[in-house]
Amino acid sequence: MPAALAPRARMWPAFAAVYRAQLSRARVARIPLLFVATFQSVGIMIMMRGVVHAGAGEAARSVVAGSSVLVVAFVALNLLAQYFGQLRASGGLDHYATLPVPPASVVLGTAAAYASFTVPGTLVTALAGCVLFHLTLAGLWVLLLVIPLAGAALSGLGAALGLLAPRLEIATLFGQLGMSAALLLGVLPASHMPAPIGWVRDLLPSTYGVEAYARTFGGSGATHWAAVFGDLSVCAAVGVVSLALATWAYRRAAVR
Repeated sequence: MPAALAPRARMWPAFAAVYRAQLSRARVARIPLLFVATFQSVGIMIMMRGVVHAGAGEAARSVVAGSSVLVVAFVALNLLAQYFGQLRASGGLDHYATLPVPPASVVLGTAAAYASFTVPGTLVTALAGCVLFHLTLAGLWVLLLVIPLAGAALSGLGAALGLLAPRLEIATLFGQLGMSAALLLGVLPASHMPAPIGWVRDLLPSTYGVEAYARTFGGSGATHWAAVFGDLSVCAAVGVVSLALATWAYRRAAVR
């Protein structure tokens, strides 16, 4: 009589196991890249300081908020697309497919581990930007909401790009293009863009994280904070959709 199979792992315990494993594996390999992401964002702010006046103007707010969220975009879009693209190309998905864990826990645990590395770099970038452009630090706490919500939206998109790309080179290209879009459309003020470019900007998940943080530099009252939490709600909704897409892409890639 064949032995009974062990019960399938539940979603959240499996998520925690994948998260810890990915956090341990990526700690050494990804910290240098995170330093590059932070250095890149701070360098962009220093460069833009030469053409943007300090103060609470729209341009200064956009530069600081966009550069801060760019750290998240670099990891969630660029690195995660490359990671899942490499897993698919090397057959690494076969290892996860043999484990009794739900596909969603693999995607969520990996995305959460990568997003965790962005917290120090994002906060350092935001702090440096506020000092450089003479902006208030009072809204810095909003980044603790922006990072996981925008990170979820961008991580799902990055994972889906890596899993759906036919080759690793294509996955890398998609990740680079996504990060470039987050850079160009997030750092530049929305009012300075042509209408068609503004429509593309509205489709980018990171835009709403940028807007939520940028709003904390000016304005007050219930209407102001309603707009902040409205932008964060969009990030959360897009995160659910993009992570669901990434889970579907994982199932599709794992059975091929």
